[in-house]
Amino acid sequence: MSRKFLFGEVVAIGLPAGVFNLVSGSGSMVGERIASHDEVDVVCFTGSTVAGKRVTELAARGVKRIALELGGKSPSVILDDADLKEAVQIAVETAKKFVPGDPLNEKTRLGPLVSKRQYDRVIDYIRRGIQEGASLLLGGEAPAGLQRGFFVQPTLFGRVTPDMTIAREEIFGPVLSIMTYETENEAVALANATPYGLAGGVWSNDAERAMSVARRLRCGQVDINGAPYNNEAPFGGYRQSGHGREMGKYGLEEFLEIKAIQLPQGR
Repeated sequence: MSRKFLFGEVVAIGLPAGVFNLVSGSGSMVGERIASHDEVDVVCFTGSTVAGKRVTELAARGVKRIALELGGKSPSVILDDADLKEAVQIAVETAKKFVPGDPLNEKTRLGPLVSKRQYDRVIDYIRRGIQEGASLLLGGEAPAGLQRGFFVQPTLFGRVTPDMTIAREEIFGPVLSIMTYETENEAVALANATPYGLAGGVWSNDAERAMSVARRLRCGQVDINGAPYNNEAPFGGYRQSGHGREMGKYGLEEFLEIKAIQLPQGR
């Protein structure tokens, strides 16, 4: 059995025919057909913002419901009263520990990019960051010793300004940017200064202050002080990060319709 179909085979064990179906193929051949098919009532899509717009266009022809989880540019806001050592260790220093390697090796922390096209795209973003004046603090190129696969070293930029391409656009590679601010309002403005809004983080030793800033971030999920991911919490984005929610009861509600049945009075 092909490894890529193994998960589908496992999921289908014991289920009645038709409950779970795995259809493989390209987005243009299979994805567009599913999104536009009259017998498909709901489309739940995870992918790029560009592809999500195409799904929206196709689904609109049949006025069908869609749930989209798209791109993101997730900010981690470190406030001036945060435990800087803890916050920086998780938000920055950890990058040095993500050694690229074989994804099938249990010790590997960072696998390859999906294709040569995506590798070239990430490298181009890194070059543009340098050209636009950002300081390359870590990485920035392919790691030595890996002859097979499209690997990029964990890459970190400093002196990044809001107008730079690497600050505004989703890179979809191991590239982080450090941006500075003077006031809390400026920090929130920087965090919200992209067209995306998928996830974010806030670091502060003041619980009420952290919660206040988290509420001001225009994104679907915010972690405070490195809180772990919760599988029961709704996950999804604002703006060009999509709409709809996954996980928990909100994820189930995306696939349900509300029906009202009216009965005659007195019966």
